[in-house]
Amino acid sequence: MSAGQPVLELTGVSRTYDDGVPVHALHPVDLVVRSGDYVTITGPSGAGKSTLLNVLGLLDSPSTGSYRAAGVETTDVDERTRVTIRSQLFGFVFQAFHLLPGRSARENVELSMVYGPWPVKERRKRAAEALDRIGMSARGDADPRTLSGGERQRVAIARAIAARPAVLFCDEPTGNLDSVNTANVLSVLDELHRDGITVVVVTHDDEVAARGTRGLDVRDGTVLESPACGG
Repeated sequence: MSAGQPVLELTGVSRTYDDGVPVHALHPVDLVVRSGDYVTITGPSGAGKSTLLNVLGLLDSPSTGSYRAAGVETTDVDERTRVTIRSQLFGFVFQAFHLLPGRSARENVELSMVYGPWPVKERRKRAAEALDRIGMSARGDADPRTLSGGERQRVAIARAIAARPAVLFCDEPTGNLDSVNTANVLSVLDELHRDGITVVVVTHDDEVAARGTRGLDVRDGTVLESPACGG
């Protein structure tokens, strides 16, 4: 996808949860994320940041509006199609690393592609390339339990990019890391962005937010453009 082309397009998208009493987690929003953007999403806890990320990542469905991902209207497709779009277009990194103990770092990266169209040989190749890309080739045989927090998060990033996604979603990716490992992970994200991956990061950390080329501030379910970013 060429830089600058719309990759994520929300038109009048909202999300309401109703467990007897309606909760408007995300008020109607119009938003275009373009290929090559580095978007940081900030705001207080409970404001709707993760709701927005979950909708963008097809982990949750809008209550109203239209959502086009890479030009495909997603709001009226079946779950199998949503899973296919998600697996081929998106990668995800979370605050918790979600690595399987007893499996090597390389195996953890390979497992992310088990349900994709790639044969075993191709999965191994892509896993090795992803680990090399984030500087973890030498630790590919290590059990995650022997890795530092920063190393585990880098393996989680390798897992997210092994399928070569167009968009990388990160939800508080440095939330469990010290300052040194935070800097290392942010450098990896910067490099991935320079290589052409669209990056969308939810964060409470001002240092993380400042790395983006574009900022969004979420307050009480309302999404506003924010000048507080490094772009």
